[in-house]
Amino acid sequence: MWNKLLILGIGLTVLTSCGAKRQVATQSNGGVSVPSSPNNNADFLINNLDFHTFSGRAKAKVELGKDNQDVTMHVRIKRDQAIWISLTATFLNVEGARVLITPDSIKILNKLHGEYTAKPFNYIHQYTGKSVNFRVLQDLLIANVSSDLLRTDQMTVAQATDDVQLVGVKDDLSFQYSLNGKYRPKVIRITPTGSSQSLEAFYSSFNDVTGYNFPQNQNIKLNADKMQINALLNYNKIEFNQELEMPFTVPSRYKVIN
Repeated sequence: MWNKLLILGIGLTVLTSCGAKRQVATQSNGGVSVPSSPNNNADFLINNLDFHTFSGRAKAKVELGKDNQDVTMHVRIKRDQAIWISLTATFLNVEGARVLITPDSIKILNKLHGEYTAKPFNYIHQYTGKSVNFRVLQDLLIANVSSDLLRTDQMTVAQATDDVQLVGVKDDLSFQYSLNGKYRPKVIRITPTGSSQSLEAFYSSFNDVTGYNFPQNQNIKLNADKMQINALLNYNKIEFNQELEMPFTVPSRYKVIN
């Protein structure tokens, strides 16, 4: 079970836009411009959450294939630098796994089994498309629209009264963003082209946290070869722009797993 929870830690970060308007501008709260294209004759401005650090604690119900588990997740993000995740099983009340992801590496501590794994960042590409980079993971976890994916001329924008759809292809990834009436993502879908693998994130219960419109309830689904994960996260503690520590020390007694 804990080996699968380690994959969950990665899957939840493959994971991870307020007030879209018909204008193009750069704003202090993280505005992202969606330019005109052959499939889109209007310009949109999506105001993503602009932050330096994020820290959150969530109660999570996790389904991994036939296994089910209640865990507590601690998530810490230093923007564009590192994502740190700690997983604690409710029934044990001890930390079982720790994950540290940077733009070029993934490090995993299996604290119950005394094992350590270090992989290059592209290790996650066996579960995602090759175009998923660190910032795409970061945006998904924080519920932002990825400016990296929007840099494509293969995108269509459709707007209704209380819904905006951004659908497109970037390199080897198909993506879909569904924005709610306040132009925050309510659904994100990312699928490697020509693959049966998929990643979906559903966001709800948006609340103001010191000026940040953050979805406290998240449902993240990862469907990869021989691995299906369904995680329901309920954040009960959220902080932005506080000093963070990301402890990650490998004891000498730990076995290194390649």
